[in-house]
Amino acid sequence: MWVARRFLSSVAQRRHYAGQFGLFRSPKHGSLPELELRYLQCTCCWRSRVPVAGFETLNATLSSASEPCKDDTSRTLDACYTSEQRDAILKLLNTATPSELAAVKLLRGRKSLNIVDYRTKNGPFKSLESVVNVPLLKHKSAVIVFDSILNPVKKERKVRIQLAKFIRPEVDKSWLEDANTIVSIICGTNKIAWAHVERGMTVLDWQQLECPNFLKGTYMASSYLNDVSAAVSLLPSADFYIIEKSSISVQNTALFPVMAHMRTVEAMLFALLEPKNSAPESNIPPRVLNMMRTAVGRHFGLMVGECRTSGAKTVRQLMTESVTQKLPRINFPQDLLFKYRNSFQMGNRRGGEELCDALLQAVAFYELLSESYS
Repeated sequence: MWVARRFLSSVAQRRHYAGQFGLFRSPKHGSLPELELRYLQCTCCWRSRVPVAGFETLNATLSSASEPCKDDTSRTLDACYTSEQRDAILKLLNTATPSELAAVKLLRGRKSLNIVDYRTKNGPFKSLESVVNVPLLKHKSAVIVFDSILNPVKKERKVRIQLAKFIRPEVDKSWLEDANTIVSIICGTNKIAWAHVERGMTVLDWQQLECPNFLKGTYMASSYLNDVSAAVSLLPSADFYIIEKSSISVQNTALFPVMAHMRTVEAMLFALLEPKNSAPESNIPPRVLNMMRTAVGRHFGLMVGECRTSGAKTVRQLMTESVTQKLPRINFPQDLLFKYRNSFQMGNRRGGEELCDALLQAVAFYELLSESYS
């Protein structure tokens, strides 16, 4: 009997303290939380209480009250905004063009056209509630649209890639700007490809050479020299030779033979193409430059993480634009278009990746050069 009375008494005290003076006392609906003194119950004795301030629910209450219309469909949309906000929203919806409406969140595509069609047939919107009559716009999506109009998201500025960040060694910009032609060179596992492109963005030469001694057994210096020399003898004369700098990591031990192969061919190309009669202190720029593979991939949107994907689709698009557009990105002679028209299709076994990379590197070089110094 005594135990039952003690239990009922403790429950009553807990109910009294929690309901009247407890820490989690809820404020009245529509009002700010009360900031009077609250209490924490002692876990050892229900009669011992520690006073605390009641600020813990202020942020939660204010945040829940700041967006009253997101999930509350019982209130009209006009009641959710001030008169100034309503005027700003209606002004844009009644006057904006489809392209301007498409810049608003959730209004891309068909929704922007539906707004224009609706106001053309029914006149300008007179209230926010009338916007939900537009096809594909309901209460929740309308609230997001209105909030986006009042608080537009600022577009991030596209960061320009500076030429000095992906061209090595560094060359004074005046030398690069005065260059009339370049030869873009790509080293593959069994090929060397190149593209000779002039400043007017016209392809003068575009081909590749099979190198049978690459990655065959040990790295015989004489065998590599024969293959690389054969390719160099076919290269046209140009102001600069741009050699791709591969992005193979030295930490990936499985790819170490490929990395060693790339570095060997790269070193031989530098040695065979760079003039040997210029003094180090002379004011003559180097003719052979390295260009980062990842920079070309980012320029054309070919990156997945830190890896570059195939550029065959981009090259096919460039070739198509060369014959369909008045001012294409790059011009191809008819003989090269005829020669490579089927070389970059999916499933093609001829292997055109090196040719793709050589052309894209040349295009990226000129375009990034103009962007860096414009």
